[in-house]
Amino acid sequence: MLIDSHCHLNYKGLIEDQPAVLARAREAGVGTFLNISTRQSEWDAVIATAERESDVWATVGIHPHEAEGHADLGEAVLLAATAHPRVIGIGETGLDYYYDKSDRAVQRALFRTHIAVGRATGLPLIIHTRDAEDDTLEILRDEMEQGDFPALIHCFTASADFGRAVLDLGLTISLSGIVTFKNARELQEFAREIPEDRVLVETDSPFLAPIPHRGKVCEPAFVADTARFVADLRGQSVEDLAQITTRNFLSLFSKVNATRGAPS
Repeated sequence: MLIDSHCHLNYKGLIEDQPAVLARAREAGVGTFLNISTRQSEWDAVIATAERESDVWATVGIHPHEAEGHADLGEAVLLAATAHPRVIGIGETGLDYYYDKSDRAVQRALFRTHIAVGRATGLPLIIHTRDAEDDTLEILRDEMEQGDFPALIHCFTASADFGRAVLDLGLTISLSGIVTFKNARELQEFAREIPEDRVLVETDSPFLAPIPHRGKVCEPAFVADTARFVADLRGQSVEDLAQITTRNFLSLFSKVNATRGAPS
C-alpha cells in the first residue's frame, strides 16, 4: 500500500470528479490519502471528504499565502478544529518568501501559533517553506527549545544543509513529484541520504505532476510514479519503499490508528 501524504482533493482539477480521482488512485495501489487544508473557509469541506471516504484523512491549518487573512486566528480556534476524529494533522503552515503574498511578520507569528497547537495536541505539523530556510530553521529551533512537537517538511525542495538541519531536529521529509524532474539533481542526491525512518512521498496534487505526467493535472494516483523513482534512487524495491513510507506515515500520524481502534 502507498500513502499520498499530501494532496488537495477539494481543489479545482480534482473536486470536479473526486470519486473517479480516488478510484484511479486506489487502482494504482494508494490506500490512504491526507487531504490538506490551506485556509479556514475550506476546513469544513476538507473534513467532509474525510468523513465520506474511509481512507481519506484531513488537516486544518493556514498556508503562509493566506496568513494576512487569518492574522487574528487564535490558538483556541485551531485547537478546537483538531478535535474532530478525522483531523490528524495541522497545516499546511510555514513560511513563503518567494511569492510574499502575506506580510512576513504575520507569516512568522501564525507559524508559531500552529506550532503551539501542535505541541499541545501532539498532532504533526505539515510545513511549507520556500525561500525562507533561515527563518524557518530559526523558528523551529527556538520552538523546539520550548518543547518538542512532531512535524514534517512537505514537498521538500530546500538545500541539503537545511534538510540535514531539520532531520537533526527530528523532522520527517516528504518528497513530491519534483524529485523526478530532470533539473532536480541536488534534490535527488539528498533524497538518497534521508534516513529510512524519516521519508514520505506525496503528490501535492493537483500540482507538480511527476514524470511521466508533466503538463497534466496531478492526481493522487501519480504518487506511485514518484515512489518508483525514489525507490530506484535509493536502491530499493518500490514494495519496500511503500512499506517503509506507510510505516513512517502511521508512526507520525498516530491518530489514524487511535481513531481506527476507537469504538463506533
